[in-house]
Amino acid sequence: MIGVNDFKTGMTITYEGNLYQVMDYQHVKPGKGAAFVKTKLKNLRTGAIIEITFNSSVKVEKAMVSKKNMQFLYADGDTYHFMDMNTYDQIELNKAQIADEVKYLKENLMVDIVFYEGEMLGINLPEKIDYVVTKTEPAVKGNTSNNAQKDAEIETGLQLRVPLFIEQGEEIIVSTKDGKYVSRK
Repeated sequence: MIGVNDFKTGMTITYEGNLYQVMDYQHVKPGKGAAFVKTKLKNLRTGAIIEITFNSSVKVEKAMVSKKNMQFLYADGDTYHFMDMNTYDQIELNKAQIADEVKYLKENLMVDIVFYEGEMLGINLPEKIDYVVTKTEPAVKGNTSNNAQKDAEIETGLQLRVPLFIEQGEEIIVSTKDGKYVSRK
């Protein structure tokens, strides 16, 4: 058991029969009344994000999740294939299980598959990934306003905004947290 005052971002807990990851938390000490903890929790089975306010004396069960580093091999319709590079064991995940992460998957990408008591919960992506720009418009001469951006598409089909100087075929780094351009490779 762990007190809600000891929450850390990324921690996994069980609460009311559900498995959650702590996305954000805030300790609040009002002038009157007892202290409490406002949390933003992600249900690891459904992907839903909820906000719960806990009394600061509440204790919850800390969930022990395990992660296995695996390589994304390929997609076959709505089935995604991953392989453990040490044992060569392969697992298949349905698109519904990893719907938010699919747009970032490319061949040979190493990801962490997350398990809880043998149940496969989903995948954790690297924070930043390199991609090749497959489609973008040429920069318009004279359009040099600050932070001018244009639409681009990367090799996975993800659409994003990039600076005007990025050309088709260039490698860029994209954040998997928000799907935004970070920098040139």
